[in-house]
Amino acid sequence: MTTAAPVPEIHGHVAPGFEAVSAAFEANFAQGAELGARFALVRNGDLIVDLWAGHADRARTQPFAADTLTPLFSTTKAVAALMVARLVDQGRLTYDQPVAEVWPAFAQAGKADITVEQALSHQAGLSGFVEAVEPSLWFDWDATCAKLAAMAPLWPPGTASGYHPVTYGYLAGEIFRRVDGRTLGTALREDLAQPFDLDLWIGLPDAEHDRCAELQRPPAFPDFGEINVATRAAFLEPWSSPGGRGQAEWRRAEIPSANGHATAPALARLMGALASGGWLDGEMILSPALIAEMSRERITGQDLVLPFVMSWGAGVMRNGPLKPWGPGEETFGHSGWGGSCAFADRQTGLAGAYVMNKQSAHLLGDPRAKRLIEAAYASL
Repeated sequence: MTTAAPVPEIHGHVAPGFEAVSAAFEANFAQGAELGARFALVRNGDLIVDLWAGHADRARTQPFAADTLTPLFSTTKAVAALMVARLVDQGRLTYDQPVAEVWPAFAQAGKADITVEQALSHQAGLSGFVEAVEPSLWFDWDATCAKLAAMAPLWPPGTASGYHPVTYGYLAGEIFRRVDGRTLGTALREDLAQPFDLDLWIGLPDAEHDRCAELQRPPAFPDFGEINVATRAAFLEPWSSPGGRGQAEWRRAEIPSANGHATAPALARLMGALASGGWLDGEMILSPALIAEMSRERITGQDLVLPFVMSWGAGVMRNGPLKPWGPGEETFGHSGWGGSCAFADRQTGLAGAYVMNKQSAHLLGDPRAKRLIEAAYASL
């Protein structure tokens, strides 16, 4: 007989009719699946669910609080995709133009024809570095971008997707910087986070570090299926992810694929704008046409890096065919290492975000988040 884990006090609020979400949130703790977590839902611009509980540290001495920040890992990619989409919306960039038009050095090694949307939908063949580099290279933005610009694709661009877990951030971020002049994280702070009071960061100032949740690493390594060169470069080499500089340097860096930090309501409100015509607090941050264009399918099929059949928009995961975020065919968003996720469903006006600090080994569709999202849809 399995003994239920003690359930910590659950904070926040749930709109009438969505009590099943609260029950699902409590069940995750009762099953011992959580250390600290938060889940937020927005519908038609209104925050209808905001729940948090547990501890922000592994020793269980610090409460997971209303201002606790959690690392988003790859859920950050959805935010980066939105920032690039805003450039397209402003007429400063097009999805179908070659990356090399804004970043001339990128034309090296047979990459002259790779388009912005191909780079954003993981079709560029640059999932990681095959040859050894120092893991600290990732902290040098210009050096990393120069190495990507010089790199030959690992497969013919445009023929398949192969998930770019870290390099996506440098591709999206350098495209953004070349057009806008600011780094993507700076523009996020100045254009969206500060004006709309979103506790959402790519590049976390030292003054905010004390609010960060401490991670409990996954109990096992993810199952990547059949390992190939692209998978190994993306995930499995000693240099596949940033290292050697410590946690503070990691938080401080701007890596728009991997190191966003946020609260669940901030992320849910941003995704909520994408689910409701682009409106955030009475202002349109992205036109409906661009939301549709960003989330439109660019490629579908067996991914060369992830062990799934994937459907990719311009920087966002599409819900089908795996359905990690409810039943909607046109729902889109992103998931992150360890379990975090954010999604937007234009058909129902529903958007949500799940963050936590006890990581699981699931690459996509973490059962804890699925339980919460399924309870939300059952409540509609």
